[in-house]
Amino acid sequence: MRALVTGASGFVGRHLVEALRSRGDDVFACGGPRDVAGGYVPLDLADSRSLHEALRASSPDVVFHLAAQTFVPESLAAPIETYDVNVMGTSRLAEAARTYGGDSPRIVFSSSAEVYGARAGSEYPLQETLDPRPLNPYGASKAAAEAILLAESRGFGLDVVVTRGFNHIGPGQDERFVAASFATQLARIAAGGPPQLVAGNLEAARDFLDVRDVVAAYIALAREGESGQIYNVCSGRAITIREILRELIAIARVPVEVRDDPARKRTAEIPLSVGSPEKLRARTGWAPEVSLPRSLRDVYQALRPRSGQSPP
Repeated sequence: MRALVTGASGFVGRHLVEALRSRGDDVFACGGPRDVAGGYVPLDLADSRSLHEALRASSPDVVFHLAAQTFVPESLAAPIETYDVNVMGTSRLAEAARTYGGDSPRIVFSSSAEVYGARAGSEYPLQETLDPRPLNPYGASKAAAEAILLAESRGFGLDVVVTRGFNHIGPGQDERFVAASFATQLARIAAGGPPQLVAGNLEAARDFLDVRDVVAAYIALAREGESGQIYNVCSGRAITIREILRELIAIARVPVEVRDDPARKRTAEIPLSVGSPEKLRARTGWAPEVSLPRSLRDVYQALRPRSGQSPP
């Protein structure tokens, strides 16, 4: 399989590129202008010419479209910039894939469970047939990008598969995200830093899935997903943020004083997010392989070598 990966330098992108190359696939790994030094091909979602050039250079069978502004608080602070990247960037990619001159590749689009928003208890676990009700600019941007791609699929025959990922965790994640934030703080405590850890809402429950299982689902859908369809990528099980923290504290084995940080709480918090992976499983046979305890251990151990440094 020849694959073009947008956002290849990001958390999920790095794991996806590694998984594809380990299978012997030919990968054209694209990042932003600042990622050139890391060996990534520069790609600008705001520049249609850049997109056409990447497609011509790679002649891909599949485009994994991961490039996005992915942090919900950042979307609240800068909604227009989020829409520019996530919506207009996706629209340009779709047009380029449809018109660049070769055989149109399949696009596997990385959307988000944030499109579902807050739901009634009877609607859980969330299924792909539910209407989008996003609560923040990030979720709205992903819902809009989905609509664009699915319209391209219905109206022009573009081969599109939409994935709705729930909460990802795993080694190498940015510490702005909750599990990596806790693990980073615990590593600093283990290195001799003050034993205080700050946290936001610990009662929210989320469907966490290891990034290695996420990319396995993407690859399975690239090969076997039905065009024009949406698939949840999730575990089917919710766990509270408090439980995540407890597990990480047990892994780190350090005394901790947990302090509430109102700045880490969202004004429109979704109390529960858990999806059904049945459609994905039925279509591809995919199932998670990395347990949550193993994933959290790997998150912490990836940060643990830093513990020899002086805490900031």
